[in-house]
Amino acid sequence: MDHDHPIPALFVADAPGLDFLNSIATPADEPVDWLRDGDGLLGWLAQAAMVPPDALRTLRAQFAPAEFDAVAGRARALREWFRAFVVQRKGRPLTAADLAPLEPLNRILARDERYAEVVAGAGGRFELSEQRRWTSPESLLLPIAQALARLVCDEDFTHVKACEGERCTLLFADHTRGHARRWCSMAVCGNRAKVAAHRQRARHRDEG
Repeated sequence: MDHDHPIPALFVADAPGLDFLNSIATPADEPVDWLRDGDGLLGWLAQAAMVPPDALRTLRAQFAPAEFDAVAGRARALREWFRAFVVQRKGRPLTAADLAPLEPLNRILARDERYAEVVAGAGGRFELSEQRRWTSPESLLLPIAQALARLVCDEDFTHVKACEGERCTLLFADHTRGHARRWCSMAVCGNRAKVAAHRQRARHRDEG
């Protein structure tokens, strides 16, 4: 992979928390980790629209690259810890027994510096908007933690699935009618499966 021009991140999970887990994947032949360093983390957050662009610019100007690299390392650790939580529980509803293992997530959420602000909305009406103070590179973990928290609170884990692609590691929330989704993307893994099935049928015909 070209580190200066990485391929765009994948957002196919239909749930931001699972998109974060999918920030390491093998979209072609080699694994790609979009959180490989501080620049990668900032780029992924920008593509995910989890942090306002002006906040990213301000943080870049105020802190050294090594500080973002360190936070990227913590983001990768958070990703792998939460991936284990999800993989162990996907396909079934969460229960009260699943709350205690989420304590590390709650510790991150407790650091949040959010506040409400009255802003001008559509049609000249005022709206109450939730804002966040971006005080350090570490604060970049907060919207990620919020997305993970929303996943466990809002999603039915019965419909959290792993792509059935042979080499695919992507997870997704199946919101389709009848919950029949099998692939991260019909254009990628779904198409590969169709091609493989077609080749197998052709081989059976030839052998017959």
